[in-house]
Amino acid sequence: MAKKLSKRYRELQGKVDSAKLSTIEEASTLVKDLKSTKFDESVEISMNLGVDPRHADQMIRGSVVLPHGTGKTVRVAVFARGAKADEAKAAGADIVGAEDLVADIKAGKIDFDITVATPDTMGLVGQIGRILGPKGLMPNPKTGTVTMDVTKAINNLKAGQVNFRVDKKGNMHAGVAKSSFSAEQIAENVTEFVRAINKQKPASAKGRYVKSCALSLTMSPSVKVDVNSIVDIK
Repeated sequence: MAKKLSKRYRELQGKVDSAKLSTIEEASTLVKDLKSTKFDESVEISMNLGVDPRHADQMIRGSVVLPHGTGKTVRVAVFARGAKADEAKAAGADIVGAEDLVADIKAGKIDFDITVATPDTMGLVGQIGRILGPKGLMPNPKTGTVTMDVTKAINNLKAGQVNFRVDKKGNMHAGVAKSSFSAEQIAENVTEFVRAINKQKPASAKGRYVKSCALSLTMSPSVKVDVNSIVDIK
């Protein structure tokens, strides 16, 4: 049985021409006009890529630091020992530990949004992979979160780094701004995100790489972006 749409949502749909394809700038302006809630909604990008993630070289995964951040306060937990633990604390990590942090997580205490780990602690982190993995919290070298440069990792995450990963059907979703941002800020963040995706285009991918792209707010319909207008963003 189809879910009945609310009156508010139907009114928002009336503002969107579902047949129109917009540039990033046009979509960023329109999506701001779709705000209808009291809270600061996230601006979300949805893309469908012409890749087959079953092939390792077509698994699109990485990170990008957005020029205007995400508008979210991010709590960072760092797995590190000794001098690197001290460095992480000095860099502004919210939680730093090793065996003690693993014990807290096993006990169900997960008071953070993202993790960073030095390579020498990954054996330890592996003990809680079954807890962190399903939550998308495992540190990974491809997103810069397994590194000896913990200061850079923490600074990037606090500044608005967004991690992305394509699912098995080629879909990708990410929060790239807030509805309180200006249309220009939204457009610049979206452009930087698209640039990061385009840079990862695998040589083995056949046909169109970006098959569809749309912007939406947390509680709004989506605004379609013309993929022809973003294919050359490098």
